[in-house]
Amino acid sequence: MDIIFLGGLQIETIIGIFDWERETKQTVILDIEMAYDIQKAAETDDIAYTLDYKAVSKRIIAFVEASNYFLVERLTVEIADIILNEFNVPWVKVTLNKKGAIRGASDVGIIVERGRK
Repeated sequence: MDIIFLGGLQIETIIGIFDWERETKQTVILDIEMAYDIQKAAETDDIAYTLDYKAVSKRIIAFVEASNYFLVERLTVEIADIILNEFNVPWVKVTLNKKGAIRGASDVGIIVERGRK
């Protein structure tokens, strides 16, 4: 299976459990890998046979910007579910990075994998 990916997708959203986090948007950074058979697209050079990663990006940006979750776990699982259910991919890996969430750590977040490669 081939992998189509989006890396370093930065989105502003309300996320967190503390009072200040409920009032101030924070940046989450997403890396998304999606299994997809690109053979026919490669053979035909026709976009109709591949995954429209711009459409995936637009959908996820709109969803995350409008979201209002307490936990990154919930947000990350919701993103994975959208990609699996709306874009017909058999497997997805979503890495959500909430930089600066822990003092002294450059990165903190969660990785969710769903489906089968």
